[in-house]
Amino acid sequence: MGIMENLSNLASQFASGAASERDVHDAYDQTATAVPQGSLATALSHTFQSDQTPPFQQMIAGLFQNSSPEQKAGLLNQLAAALGPGGLAALGAAGSGALGGLLSGGTVTPQQAQQASPQQVQVLAEKAATKNPSIVDTAAGFYAQHPTLVKAIGAGALALLMSRLSASRR
Repeated sequence: MGIMENLSNLASQFASGAASERDVHDAYDQTATAVPQGSLATALSHTFQSDQTPPFQQMIAGLFQNSSPEQKAGLLNQLAAALGPGGLAALGAAGSGALGGLLSGGTVTPQQAQQASPQQVQVLAEKAATKNPSIVDTAAGFYAQHPTLVKAIGAGALALLMSRLSASRR
């Protein structure tokens, strides 16, 4: 049996406590290199939207925290685009002024992105998802380009992601 056939079984084992986080991470490493980026993005979007995982904005904040400055800037620029100019002004008025001010200047640079906290990004992601739900798919596509970083969503979410990949390959 190949790795894709074992993914669903591994997800079940993890859910029941029979598979370790290391087992899940190792299987994910093998899987991420074996599937097309689009398939990974679709499974990640499903994981972001699942009621079996933390909320989208919480997972995005965790990914942001583990991202490089360039990845942080990329994510912030995508969230800002989802909010649009009016959304950024409202964000600044709602008490996230430093982040709103940072994003209202146009494209966020990696240096500027380092100034944002994961908590600010969580608020930004929640507002962006409310205003433009397609940001979930956009963020999934962005992070599918950085498959090693995806491991920061946690073993439980990874197990769900791999189960989704397995189901989509049948």
